[in-house]
Parts: sequence; C-alpha cells; structure tokens
Amino acid sequence: MNRKTLLDILATPSPSGWEKAGQSKWMDMVGKVADRVKTDAYGNAWAELDGSSKSASRVMLEAHSDEIGFIVRHVDEKGFLSIGPIGGSDKTLVAARRITIFGSKGLVPGIIGNTAIHLRDTAKDKVPDWKDHFVDVGARSAAEVAKLGIRVGNPAIFDSASTEFHGDNIVGRALDNRIGGFILALTLGRLRSLKKRPRATALAANCVQEEIGSHGAKMAAHRLAPSIAIIFDVTHATDTPGIPAKEHGLVELGKGPAVAHGAANHPLVVERLIEVAEKEKIPLQHEAISRSTRTDADVIYTSLDGIPCALISIPLRYMHSPVEMVSMKDVESAARLAAAFIASLSDKDTFRVHG
Repeated sequence: MNRKTLLDILATPSPSGWEKAGQSKWMDMVGKVADRVKTDAYGNAWAELDGSSKSASRVMLEAHSDEIGFIVRHVDEKGFLSIGPIGGSDKTLVAARRITIFGSKGLVPGIIGNTAIHLRDTAKDKVPDWKDHFVDVGARSAAEVAKLGIRVGNPAIFDSASTEFHGDNIVGRALDNRIGGFILALTLGRLRSLKKRPRATALAANCVQEEIGSHGAKMAAHRLAPSIAIIFDVTHATDTPGIPAKEHGLVELGKGPAVAHGAANHPLVVERLIEVAEKEKIPLQHEAISRSTRTDADVIYTSLDGIPCALISIPLRYMHSPVEMVSMKDVESAARLAAAFIASLSDKDTFRVHG
C-alpha cells in the first residue's frame, strides 16, 4: 500500500449511501494482504486474517468508508438545482465551489452559485441557509437537466483533488475517513509480514453510512461478533490559530495518533494500547471523551453483550471541508500500534473489568 493507492482511493467518490465505487477499490487493496474479503447487502466490506489459535480473540479493526456530500432536492424550471446536506456538510463552505453530481448517465460537473460582491448589498450579508444555495449545471431548463441524467435524489460531492503536501502531509476531501480504511490495509499488511502469525484473528471492517448514523457499523458488529474492537477515525487537530486548548484539548498534527479515554473506550483495552505504544516507542496523544465519541465506536461497544472497544484517531485539520489535512507519520504510527496490539494478545486476554 503506497501513497499512490491512497490518492486513488481518496479520488473515488463515496458519499453516505453511495459507497460502492470506493468499497470496490478498498476490497482490491486489502485483498492482497487478507486471507479472504467479504461484503454484505448494504456494502459493508471486511477482510479476514486468520490467527494461529481458534481460542484467541477475534479483533475487529473498523473504519468508515463514506464521506459527507449533498443531495438534489429540487430542479426549477430554469434548470437550477436546490441541494441539501448528506451528513455534516458545512453550509458556510459551499458557495462558489465546484461539485460532482452522480447522474443516472454518469458524473455531471456543477457549480454552487455565488452572487458577485458587486451585485450584493453586503451590509445584509449573512450565512446562506441550504434553501438559499443553488447549483448551476449550465442547463437552461428542467428538461435539459433531465437529459443530463439528473433528478431529485442524486448525490453529489465537492470536486476537490487530494494531493501530497509539505511536511509529509496529505490534503484533500474525504480524509474523514478514507484514511481509516487505508490504516486497516496497512495494519493487515504488517500482520501478514510477521514471521509468525499472531494468535488472534483480525477482522478489518470498512463500514458504510457513518456520517448519517453509524448504520453500517451496527450491521458489521452484529455479523462479525468480535471479542475486541479497535475503531479508527479522525479527530480535530487543535493546533491551528483560534482554537482554545482549555475547551477542546490539545491534539497536534504529526505528534502521533490520539487514544480516547472515557465513554465507549474500555479502560483495559486503552491501558494495553498505551503499554504497547510505550514498548514499541510509538508516539501517542490523548483525548478525553465526556459522553459520546461521535464515531462508530458508540454503536459497536453496545452491540451484542458489549464489546470492549478503543478509539484511535488521526489528528485532522479542517474537518468536513475540501482541504482536510493529515500527517502520514500519524497514519503509519496508528497502523504500527494496531498491529503490535494484536500481536500482543494471548488466549487469556478477555479484557473483562472483573476478571
């Protein structure tokens, strides 16, 4: 798995509910290092790497495959489209942006309109609501829009290419959380390359529809029935100007992945991760969770009879924007940590609070 592969996956659109193309590429990638790859009716995909012991843990490594986007809500008689958000799309960022619409006849470029400053009463400027935004696809009528294969219900995403950036960074859209799926592949590759198979079985699940409710993770946790789960997602890097650390904590780009404490995070699993990181000299940051992680961890740890979980997050700048940024150093450290954690497991590791 190299950066060219990562950039290819990032370039593949996968809005929540329409993850098929991205999942296909992910399955091709992990198929090179897994014993087998499977999928379900809604497009969740998982790769299995058998452990050497049938009585050892089944570890679910999980990330979500979907990204935020937009959905067509209306087409007016002049051929302009009204849109709404898919997931947590930011209405303050969308004006004057290029987008790609998934039409029934293929991809269609569009522009989210922005009235020129010369024509606006700037004294009355305010953040437009979704109903105030419109998309221009160059059509003159609703009939022309229909000929392009666009109708109500078609999804869309930002047209924003990902690229390598100064300082070992990657910048682009959908790093939340396509980077998590890449970590799953890196982790399986590390486990596969070990001279001796770990005793535990690894189940790397790339799940759909996290941005609209973590629905895919619920399905996957139920089906795979793991004994432990490690969830990979992104967290806010709070090292840019204007973010108060006393309020949001301090997580820095390039200083290692962050392990979460509290809520869904099982204290014994977290303790083992910290021990492994210290032993392997893997940089690790810490973040506090008061109630909800707002990730797939929230639905996985309450599945079945309760699954001991831990959340490992990659520091990310400018979340839910077309210019998200991560450090590949943090990405590689997260994969090292996950592989070392699985390699550390014995048949006796149950992570039960009371024995």
